[in-house]
Amino acid sequence: METRLNRQFRLVSRPVGDIKESDFEYRKEPLPNLANGEVLVRTIYLSLDPTNRIWMSDMPQYMPPVEIGQVMRGIVAGVVEESKNPNFQSGDLVSGMLGWQDYTIVAQNNISSLTRLPNPSPYPLSAFVGPLGATGWTAYFGLLDIGQPQEGETVVVSAAAGAVGTIAGQIAKIKGCRVVGITGSDEKCQWLTQELGFDAAINYKTADLDSAIAQSCPNGIDVYFDNVGGSILDAVLTKINLYARIPLCGLISTYNATKPVPGPYNYSQILMKRARVQGFIILDYFSRISEAITDIGQWLDEGKLKYALEIVDGLENAPSAILKLFDGNKKGKLVVKVSEEPN
Repeated sequence: METRLNRQFRLVSRPVGDIKESDFEYRKEPLPNLANGEVLVRTIYLSLDPTNRIWMSDMPQYMPPVEIGQVMRGIVAGVVEESKNPNFQSGDLVSGMLGWQDYTIVAQNNISSLTRLPNPSPYPLSAFVGPLGATGWTAYFGLLDIGQPQEGETVVVSAAAGAVGTIAGQIAKIKGCRVVGITGSDEKCQWLTQELGFDAAINYKTADLDSAIAQSCPNGIDVYFDNVGGSILDAVLTKINLYARIPLCGLISTYNATKPVPGPYNYSQILMKRARVQGFIILDYFSRISEAITDIGQWLDEGKLKYALEIVDGLENAPSAILKLFDGNKKGKLVVKVSEEPN
């Protein structure tokens, strides 16, 4: 039988500043035969996320960094092509933390990292790297568990046109809140308000943030879902209400910084307003993922929740596509389609 070749991207240098395509090396490796207990997964959709930039850095983080020479880590939705493990069979749809490659061999001692997806499913497979995947779970638990929005409160979401921000804002609307999104273009502002139901949206690149936030949040801010940190966090802190809650999901404005980033300068407001700031990682909630899938699935069925996927065709385009996460040149969830879905 002809040996199958596995296309893959390996990390060959740690980014300094912005990610560069040259930080990855393209290879073709022969696929070895499966050993007992192993599963071969073919990648169909590869999720691209801001956390990829963290994984590429040699810094203290919530998972070990990707080592130089290793296949780049990524969340995948795929299909089992071959199995020598009794828990999976050929044709099973699965998701997991796999990598930037056509195929992944999952060892027996790591088999619990695979999640079996419904097959057949009422949702497109791509939804499981979107609202029904880690980005949707992140929005769900960050907003509801930490933010605890109450009907009538004001919720502000930064990176509001991104994968997590779009879902967090819509869940806040479902919970009866006034929702203000902060994003980077007038087109995205219009999309948030006209298509996704946000009450207001601010283009941080052109607006005076202090006055725009004050105008959009006349009753102050009760919950701030923070995806970016930096100057936007500082501006929001001046408008928070007593006992505001700030779920800290990400700090994308600082990920490409080449020197320490000072701030927040308005840190004192956390004390003055007795606000709660809590960082979280979706790994904290893995035992409760079924809650998120159930509720998000229901909201999708009821038409209360919309999502957008920006799908880039071809594994070979992953190193250039990931730049879209940092230049603002996308809406919703960024995904690479690596291969065709099974018939």
